[in-house]
Amino acid sequence: MTDSNSPDAARDPDGVDDFTHAFFALHHGLPRQAPGSDASTRHLLSLCGPLPERPRVLDLGCGPGRSALLLAAEAGAAGAGAQVTAVDLHAPFLDELRASAAARGLADRVRTVEADMGALSGEGFEDGSFDLVWAEGSAYLLGFDAALARWKRLLAPGGTLVLTECQWSVARPSAGARAFWDPHYALRTTAGNLAAAQAAGYRVLGVHDLPGSDWAEYYGPLAERVRALSGTGGPAMARALAATREELDVRDRHGHEYGYTGYVLRPVRAGDGDAWPARPETAADAAAVREINLAAFGTPLEADLVDALRADDSWLPGLSYVAEAPDGSVAAHALLTRCEVDGAPALALAPVAADPALQRSGAGSSVVRALLAAARERGESLVLVLGHPAYYPRFGFLPASRFGIRAPFEVPDEALMALVLDASRPVPTGTIRYPDPFGV
Repeated sequence: MTDSNSPDAARDPDGVDDFTHAFFALHHGLPRQAPGSDASTRHLLSLCGPLPERPRVLDLGCGPGRSALLLAAEAGAAGAGAQVTAVDLHAPFLDELRASAAARGLADRVRTVEADMGALSGEGFEDGSFDLVWAEGSAYLLGFDAALARWKRLLAPGGTLVLTECQWSVARPSAGARAFWDPHYALRTTAGNLAAAQAAGYRVLGVHDLPGSDWAEYYGPLAERVRALSGTGGPAMARALAATREELDVRDRHGHEYGYTGYVLRPVRAGDGDAWPARPETAADAAAVREINLAAFGTPLEADLVDALRADDSWLPGLSYVAEAPDGSVAAHALLTRCEVDGAPALALAPVAADPALQRSGAGSSVVRALLAAARERGESLVLVLGHPAYYPRFGFLPASRFGIRAPFEVPDEALMALVLDASRPVPTGTIRYPDPFGV
């Protein structure tokens, strides 16, 4: 997971040490500088939603520009392409990118900038300058949290941040895996990174786990290069080769314990959701909440469930929320009640309903976001939902099976999801026990 945009990397070939020269010599000409693939880049791009016809894209830690070239050619409305500003500290990578852009007829769409991606300032990097900020394999050089904080200001209203991050894929990594990673970079789990993104003021538009083949696209050519350069160069190259062999060996032995995940995030800005202000329900809302559930589902089952939960011990005052339409009427409703995972407390999100006339207006999303924020403020740590796998990941939900959580009945794996609100607390494993009114 080496990358050229390290603060210690070269701005001038005369200003770097021998090890850095050896590092760049080892990586020069490789197709990738971190795990990834064109397929994953395209999938992450698809999760961004609609973009302007010719979006302004900032590719940070671009290396030789594999992603920058794809975005310049394919991002934007109807694949019209983007105007890409590509930033890296290693000038030879930028030279390579400019040559590739010219060869593909994209020279007028790619601007290269030799700069530190963690300290961008001046002309061209004003607040709100970009519709899309992209960082595949480079955010770790700043740290995930620092990247979220420093790059948010660069996004225009409605802009999107896409970054990939190396992280644990198991709850309890082995001592061998930790011995390699802990001194270099403190990995977290997906749940930990999602919690950090939400705490930093982002909503989650999508999450993508890079497949093993994306690692092969990086490590395959890198391993060939290591073999080709073995026994050549001086002490600095020997150190670079030894460090790379160790990284490759750890991946062979412990690769099942960690992986790369892409995050597609959008800042929640002041004023977002003002069209659908959300608040806890009051007694006066009960009839309207019932009507919303009747209209949304077309049967009385969910409406009756809400009424039954109100009279149950699982009801938590203040965790039934409504979103208001501009005229003050109830536009959407969402409910959290107490459930358990093998005796440990959790929350069940159900039902979630919006006035059918207002679906896709944002009312449902607004009430869910407000309800989850209220649960987090109360100190709750885990929320479970059985719902549409294309809808709930935008709030940070992941398949519950990743945490060892299962339903007490047969359900598609992708439909049962969990959201960790407090990553500092252990996530319970086992079978969900729903409140009695659920009838399961």
